[in-house]
Amino acid sequence: MAHDSSERFSSFAEFYPYYLQEHSNDICRRLHYVGSLLVLGILGYAISQQQWSLLWLVPVAGYGFAWVGHFVFEKNKPATFKYPLYSLLGDWVMLKDAFTGRIRF
Repeated sequence: MAHDSSERFSSFAEFYPYYLQEHSNDICRRLHYVGSLLVLGILGYAISQQQWSLLWLVPVAGYGFAWVGHFVFEKNKPATFKYPLYSLLGDWVMLKDAFTGRIRF
């Protein structure tokens, strides 16, 4: 079911196909993966080393790579501006789907 930008989603299951459509460019999607993996790496390192001052890098890595992907390659506005929680969940589900072969890596 196609959604225009003014519609609201009633569930993540309804949102996720829209999210994938907004990430159809391979480079954009891969930049999301890089950002998400960096987030995990930064969190793991900061927690294991108790380097709490590094936590500011989490949103920079996560959003920085994703936004470059959207503005430069996908040429659209990140869904996180309109659907912040669903988009955050979408990032992790998309990464999982790529690693499990459900979608193109």
